[in-house]
Amino acid sequence: MLHELLLALLGFTGDFVLDSSSSARRRSSSADAVGAGDGDVGPAFRLAPDLTFLQPSERSAIERLISLGFYYRELNRFATESRDLSWIQPSVDVSSPHADVTLKGKVRKGSSYRRAIANGIAEILSVYRSAVLQVEQNLLSDPLPILATVTHGLNKFEVLLPPLYELVMEIEQKDIKGGQLLNLLHKRCHCGVPELQSCIQRLLWHGHQVMFNQLTSWMVYGILQDQYHEFFIRRQVDRDVENESSQTDVADKVAQKLAKDTSLTSWHSGFHLSLDMLPEYIHMRVAESILFAGKAIRVLRNPSPGATLQDPSVLKGSHRTQSSTGGSGAPKELPNFSTISAEELLPQAEADKVDAMLKNLKHSSEFHKRLFESAVSSIRTIAANHLWQLVVVRADLNGHLRALKDYFLLAKGDFFQCFLEESRQLMRLPPRQSTAEADLIVPFQLAALKTIGDEDKYFHRVSLRMPLFGMKSSTSQKDLQKPNTSELSSQGKASSELALDGWHSITLEYSVDWPLQLFFTPDVLSKYRKVFQYLIRLKRTQMELEKSWTAVMHQDHVDFSDYCKDRKNSSATQLRRLRTKPFWRVREHMAFLIRNLQFYIQVDVIESQWNVLQAHVQDSHDFTELVTFHQDYLSALISQSFLDIGSVSRILDSIMKLCLQFCWSIEQYETGSNMFEIDHITEEFNKKSNSLYTILRSSRLAGSQRAPFLRQFLMRLNFNSFFETTARGVMNSGRLRPSTASTQL
Repeated sequence: MLHELLLALLGFTGDFVLDSSSSARRRSSSADAVGAGDGDVGPAFRLAPDLTFLQPSERSAIERLISLGFYYRELNRFATESRDLSWIQPSVDVSSPHADVTLKGKVRKGSSYRRAIANGIAEILSVYRSAVLQVEQNLLSDPLPILATVTHGLNKFEVLLPPLYELVMEIEQKDIKGGQLLNLLHKRCHCGVPELQSCIQRLLWHGHQVMFNQLTSWMVYGILQDQYHEFFIRRQVDRDVENESSQTDVADKVAQKLAKDTSLTSWHSGFHLSLDMLPEYIHMRVAESILFAGKAIRVLRNPSPGATLQDPSVLKGSHRTQSSTGGSGAPKELPNFSTISAEELLPQAEADKVDAMLKNLKHSSEFHKRLFESAVSSIRTIAANHLWQLVVVRADLNGHLRALKDYFLLAKGDFFQCFLEESRQLMRLPPRQSTAEADLIVPFQLAALKTIGDEDKYFHRVSLRMPLFGMKSSTSQKDLQKPNTSELSSQGKASSELALDGWHSITLEYSVDWPLQLFFTPDVLSKYRKVFQYLIRLKRTQMELEKSWTAVMHQDHVDFSDYCKDRKNSSATQLRRLRTKPFWRVREHMAFLIRNLQFYIQVDVIESQWNVLQAHVQDSHDFTELVTFHQDYLSALISQSFLDIGSVSRILDSIMKLCLQFCWSIEQYETGSNMFEIDHITEEFNKKSNSLYTILRSSRLAGSQRAPFLRQFLMRLNFNSFFETTARGVMNSGRLRPSTASTQL
């Protein structure tokens, strides 16, 4: 009977120990036990009912022992099935940087984490078999074998095997794998039984071996080795590209260009965190650091074949020279290297250092959260520093930042002044949808020939774009067809409206090569274009106000000369001079506001924020920090220029539009209809300017930190209390009073 009992302890039943029919059904459906009730987990081994020579106490003790045999058999079945190599599909070629690409529609089964847990369970079962063998030897050596020998030898397993069996059943029923399996084991570790806690910690250690292997593949080689989708870093599911017809959109063009470079696609949208598989004891911040480090290693280990990078030693010397001279001049052309190897971007010694950190964690008997987070932080710092070396030093990031400031933020004012002057007559006419961009290229190139020198190596990256202007231009075209008593005036007004609405869509595009696309993303370039469109409209408005003053003052000098020559026959000339004087007070009011707004944006906002950014670029050696600083820089430009406040932005647009309408209307001030139109423009301008001042001086804006120089701007506007007096309603008329407005001159 004792030999039958020993065989039952190893899962073999016979005449002495029977396997109930429910156990047989359980074994037949064990492969797909998902959905089984949690309560149906009891042992199915029973003593034969015809053993009448056993006392009730002996039967109870034996049944308690043979339940261990049932748990052993089920655990051994789980370990055997999970460790079956047929579960693992043929491995992909990991030598390729894109070896982790999963074939679309291919269903993968199995679990690397479950197989690792099965290895741990096999270790525990090996100890159990050794204990059964030792019990057998004790029984054979004892002249009077008793049941107590078996009970004493296997007593400790009564607190181990049942919880492990419940754990295995939960894994199978809920199909738990990956990070979820690590979470389950981590929760089960918190128990009051030291022996059980040690066993589950050993199982968790086996699971961590798989995780550390995946971390090593990801953070050392940049390869996502996740055959069964169990890692908390996943490849982004490819999505069908929508709206392919909108090829003219600049952002779409940039996105399509990025899609050609796999490393850039992987950086921007190739991988993401899977929160379902993220272990609860790994902080989100740590997981994001792991994601960043792996993506950085992918970039460093797979440089673009056509990349032209500069010598770091030469660049550092040039950078110091440029900093000492204030950075006002354009940097000279530096020697380029058309080819570069991954060894140069990420030395093998650094990769070995990262590998050693992960191996130390992997070989530790326990998972230490603090040591793990410290190692991840160190690895992230290494990756960020080498990525900084690539983007900032080798790719000359600061030079491109300065180029974007020169062209997108209008730092090269002489170039854009020349461009607006060359295209002034063209912009007086409605833009043609088919040739508008081509029409602007000619004055753009002429301005470049006059103002851009050969030493500027970044200008060839800048191109002028004129996207479709759509609804506004079509609306203005309808205005052209409206009948009016004065056909000439109506056509002129419609053309002006179309010019105002259409030409405001002028934008720039900046060509960025690898690896600068990691820094200048489509979203970043979109923000630059948004600020540029605002600044170019502001500069165009300022130029038109100045040009109108120059042209009419020239005519006034001619009229005054005629008046001095023939005072008797120049009454009409003198009358015209008297009638135009109030309009020039209005023009000065407009120019005063536009000049101060332009000074505020260019000096108080752009230059101050640029100096802050330059300080960060000089001090920081972390790529992610630079990305954050640059994002803060762009956000400050947009917020302090009020582009993110709808009410202020709309008022500024209306003011610039009214200024342009005023400049073009005074050219035809001889007719009565134009006089009425100028009066209407003046009234609307006063309302808008008063509304602008009222909003900007509110405590929500003037008292906040979003615009630290706003108070200076308001002080320059209201240096003589003109705006404050007007905003309070002292001026109820649309026209400016000469006695009050003259103080602005």
